[in-house]
Amino acid sequence: MPSVQTADINTYYVEAGAGPPVVFIHGAVLDHRQWRPQQRALADEYRTIAYDVRGHGRTGGSARARYTINTFVADLDSFIRKLSLDRPVLCGLSMGGCIAQAYAAAFPDRISGLVLVDTFTPELFDRREWFQRSVTLRATIPPVRLLGYERVEKVMVWFQERIEGRQSGGNYERIVNLRANGPKMDTEEFAKVIRALASFHEIPVTLAAISVPTLVLYGEHELAFVRRHAEKLGAVVPDVVIQEVPDAGHASNLDNPEYVTAQLRLFLAERVDYDGLGGQRTSPSENEDTTPPA
Repeated sequence: MPSVQTADINTYYVEAGAGPPVVFIHGAVLDHRQWRPQQRALADEYRTIAYDVRGHGRTGGSARARYTINTFVADLDSFIRKLSLDRPVLCGLSMGGCIAQAYAAAFPDRISGLVLVDTFTPELFDRREWFQRSVTLRATIPPVRLLGYERVEKVMVWFQERIEGRQSGGNYERIVNLRANGPKMDTEEFAKVIRALASFHEIPVTLAAISVPTLVLYGEHELAFVRRHAEKLGAVVPDVVIQEVPDAGHASNLDNPEYVTAQLRLFLAERVDYDGLGGQRTSPSENEDTTPPA
């Protein structure tokens, strides 16, 4: 299966279809398969590319002692350059959305559009959010070393839903099933990834610099602080559309894949200017697997 050297790692990816490029970035402690429903559906009109972020899936870990969101942004930039992608649209979910927005703010001229799903900005609105995003995330590392991240995450989802009073975790069994059929994440890599996510508030991201058309999606049952960040993005990003995904939690693209895919297709067709490509098909690259991912 294809991989490409990006800095000190070999980044694994799957691509399908031909046309303007769309790059999918998954959430923490998952892999490229999180975006499989949308990648399969959009491959009829677009060159869809989903990759495993450093520390995850078949990309795996590295010898670096510490990661930050900017580490992942640099990896993404190298990945886009190595595949010679011409102004792709970035679609990121949760941690993938953190990576995508940081990239879009730093390199707005290198992309054509941005889709942020169930994610948040670096800003911390209050102490409760600081506790959720920084203290609680870091606190998962010791029990994960003893029990594994699957067990610890189940407890966290249960606890969050009791506090929030809504099914913020969505259909969590879909996440469980994805993990059951994929590579296991190394515990030390888990720790580095979680620390990177927990320190996102330390990364300067100028949201007003995101000049490309942007779509923000969040689940109807999403965590309260994520909903607040959707409003923040709507207030600060110059060209943005915000949509609530019905009957969905924190992985809304899996909870309601048909709705998310339809919104993506509409956004790509009507809002994104591919610098003259106009959404028309182009010839597949020689590295392309035109078979939709299994």
